[in-house]
Amino acid sequence: MKSTIEELGPTRVRLAIEVPWGDLDHAFGEVYKELGKQVRVPGFRPGKVPNRVLDQRIGRPVVLEQVVQHAVPEVYSEVIRENQVRVLGQPDIEVTRLDDNDTLAFTAEVDVAPQLELPSLDDLAVTVDDVEVTDEEIDQQVSVMRERFSMLTGVERPAQDGDFASIDLEAKLGDEVLEDGSTTGMSYEVGSGNLMEGLDDAVRGLSADESKTFETALLAGPNAGEMAEVTVTVRSVKEKELPELDDEFASTASEFDTLEELREDVRTRVARSKVIQQGTQARDKLVEHLLETIEVPIPENLVQREVEWRNQAFERELQQAGMDWDTFLQMSGVESREAYDAEQLKNVEEAVKTQFILDAIADAREVTVDNEDLSAQVMAQAQRNRMSPEQYAQQLQQGGNIAEFVADVRRTKTLAQLLEQTTITDASGNTVDLEALRPKTVQAPAADEAPDEDTDEAPAGAAADTPADGADDTPAEDADKA
Repeated sequence: MKSTIEELGPTRVRLAIEVPWGDLDHAFGEVYKELGKQVRVPGFRPGKVPNRVLDQRIGRPVVLEQVVQHAVPEVYSEVIRENQVRVLGQPDIEVTRLDDNDTLAFTAEVDVAPQLELPSLDDLAVTVDDVEVTDEEIDQQVSVMRERFSMLTGVERPAQDGDFASIDLEAKLGDEVLEDGSTTGMSYEVGSGNLMEGLDDAVRGLSADESKTFETALLAGPNAGEMAEVTVTVRSVKEKELPELDDEFASTASEFDTLEELREDVRTRVARSKVIQQGTQARDKLVEHLLETIEVPIPENLVQREVEWRNQAFERELQQAGMDWDTFLQMSGVESREAYDAEQLKNVEEAVKTQFILDAIADAREVTVDNEDLSAQVMAQAQRNRMSPEQYAQQLQQGGNIAEFVADVRRTKTLAQLLEQTTITDASGNTVDLEALRPKTVQAPAADEAPDEDTDEAPAGAAADTPADGADDTPAEDADKA
């Protein structure tokens, strides 16, 4: 078998392959075996029809066509393995020669991972924000705790912002009452603005058993975007009574005896949350630096496939929510579909570039993945997806995503190693100790999730999202565990 590889560009090659007829014996055997089961010839038992009779019965061209269909994928895969070509996606195949009893020749054009020229990575440095906790932030956290211990008391007055009103809603399109837009006995916080436009203005000033009608655009369902007439009726009004901020509140709301001790604990937790953010910020800035300093050509086909996949997945989510693109754009504040697509394209290109960069660095440093690395990532992803590690591993296997998962763990590990050798300083010039950012418990929160002030966990080396094969949402997190 002969093969040559021609570079058509930095991310695409053409393979020209010639297969001697003798190398097709296996393919002929498989084809004749299958045809022998399908074709009924008088005088021969099923599966016992001679090959020359099958050629006469079916036609030699048909046999050759099936042999080509069987042989080409196997030969192509063998050439890819022998030449260690890192292909991306499916090839475009063209049979260029088929001489019976002589030669099969074909070409295969396919996207490939680019060969990157890596700069020196010995003196990496990033700057992150200072950890500064203000009294206003402490007040805000204590206020949230205070809200949790508030009491609702019925009042005989019109509703105002901050009150909780029990309301009935009836939405109409013309004379038709919309069941999915109507409800009774709903508790609603006046002024929250989290239900429908115009509701707060209607409820303000209403006392028990008073009603008001207003118009608003429906946000979901088959009539999303249409203007409906909504009547709101207030059944009761309750005001929120907050506890006094004193030592008694501190002992009730926490394990501390005094308000000052509680505030100091809140300050510590907020500071720890900001330290976690420093780790995430350091990771993100390191990725930004790599993207700025390393030139990465990307295959347009790969990017386009990923954009299409993401859009299709998101459209399914919109349909399940009873929304269309116009409604989503209006709610999200995006000015147009074109603006959304442009941002999506930018995100995909950066994700693909990051993947290629980390793969190249991993190759250069001969980074390997062992069972401990895989187990740690399986546990992290299983926890994030609220399933057992066994269930998540089974899901990977059933979906045929094992290879992509292993590649993503390798990228995560590579970025973690880079971050460990990076000099991290805050805006004031102080060195940030990466060891202090490591998780103290089993798993760190996902890199794209907001840190929880009530956790000791910190993603010291969590990697940026690097979708495998251009896929979305394969987040690389908890890299410091790998």
